[in-house]
Amino acid sequence: MTRRVLLLALAPLCATGCLLPATRLDAGALESRGEGKSPPSPAAFRVQPIDPKLIEAQAITSSQVRRAALPDPNAALAASYEYRIAPHDVLTVIVYDHPELTIPAGQYRAAENTGYPVSSEGYVSFPYVGRFKVGGLTLEEARRALTDRLSTVVHFPQIQVLVASYRGKRFQVSGEVLGAGTFPITDVPVRVQDALGLARGPGPEADLRHVVLSRNGQRFVLDVQALQELGDQSPNWLLQDGDVLHVPDRSRNRVFVVGEVRLPQTRQMVKGRMTLAEALSDVGWLDPLAANPAQIFVLRGTYEAPEVYRLDASRADAMLLATRFRLRPRDVVFVATSGIARWNRSLAQIMPTVQTIWQSYDILYRSTR
Repeated sequence: MTRRVLLLALAPLCATGCLLPATRLDAGALESRGEGKSPPSPAAFRVQPIDPKLIEAQAITSSQVRRAALPDPNAALAASYEYRIAPHDVLTVIVYDHPELTIPAGQYRAAENTGYPVSSEGYVSFPYVGRFKVGGLTLEEARRALTDRLSTVVHFPQIQVLVASYRGKRFQVSGEVLGAGTFPITDVPVRVQDALGLARGPGPEADLRHVVLSRNGQRFVLDVQALQELGDQSPNWLLQDGDVLHVPDRSRNRVFVVGEVRLPQTRQMVKGRMTLAEALSDVGWLDPLAANPAQIFVLRGTYEAPEVYRLDASRADAMLLATRFRLRPRDVVFVATSGIARWNRSLAQIMPTVQTIWQSYDILYRSTR
């Protein structure tokens, strides 16, 4: 009777061994998770196999995204760029054959100190002419305006107007650069690449694929890495007054490799690029005793609408696909557990309980003999 009771108590423990927690991803359960939703979206949960067709589609999508880069709204202005005088600029005016008008404050002082400052309203004052507006004019337009006004006093005046100090228009460069700061916009057009050069270049942690340009309350993401590596000029925007160029760090460019690998960990992408094969190699490859090479998953997107891809690496040639499957930041690479490994782990968890019950039975049996 005692033996029968103990065996009955042992049977449920053996049965529940298969139900104990284990590292496992149920693809079928994932696909059915989208059913019954309003609106129904089972396609959002479909597990897509990593095969040559998917690799080809991925390459086409990548090229389309590159071609669809944001165009420079100032591209037309860049072709015929002319600096326009801004408030707080300092002008130098040269009137040939009239040194009293050219250097009224002395020839040994800096031009920006002896020049003519433009007021906040865009006006400048000049001898014999008085106060007149130059804000918003090009240097040639300002020269013509001053010539017309000065011709009533000076016979056929020969005039040249220059900017001694550019103080009115500025842009900022911040983030992962070696020399962040505020820089003037001059008579030479400044583009994104020029701005990074003025800031002494990007730092070692810079993410050049997601450089953010803030302009008039809007944010634009520019792929400067494509500019440097592929010669794509579309991200090389012409900067304007008030622009803020921010170079983010690459902390978000991470890939999480978990499951049955030798060293589960987070891996940093190099220049925003990493393939599935590189991610697995970085963590020491699959665990030879526990991994199921036919169940390698890549999870992407949000919990509500994930994108799930599966690689069957049970054949060696499948790893060629892994070398061409490009990961994205925040991807999760998951390697499932093999069936025999799950069984062995279940046995390892229940064996101490089985041994305890058996030892108790043995002691009880001997005491009743």
